[in-house]
Amino acid sequence: MMTERMTAGQYRDAHPKPAGEDRRRVRGAQRTTTADGVTHDSKSEAQRWEELKLLQQAGAICGLRRQVEIGLVGRDGPIMTDSGKQQRVYRADFVYVDNALGITVIEDRKGHETEVFNLKKAILAAQGMEILVTRSKD
Repeated sequence: MMTERMTAGQYRDAHPKPAGEDRRRVRGAQRTTTADGVTHDSKSEAQRWEELKLLQQAGAICGLRRQVEIGLVGRDGPIMTDSGKQQRVYRADFVYVDNALGITVIEDRKGHETEVFNLKKAILAAQGMEILVTRSKD
């Protein structure tokens, strides 16, 4: 019996993805824009951004930043992309300083933890960085 073979390009052409589909979206998360014009990957992330802004105004935290890239480093140095031209990164949803504890917090708002997230979380733990994972209360 003979099996027909096709290249990856022929397969992609034969199975086009629907227009407007964003493969990075997890479980139907919808991009949301907050009142200050900042676009977030989900409603839950936008809600947490608003909460953190209030905490910063109250003086509980400072230095609030979003979508902060942190380079991934392994035992033998930077972990590179498949092309070998760029270092792989973890993009934190939020980074800020907790004034009461005096520590920098790396926070990720999650509805569902993916295998890729868990791998990056483990790599950062080996680098001595812990990620605070928060979930919405809905």
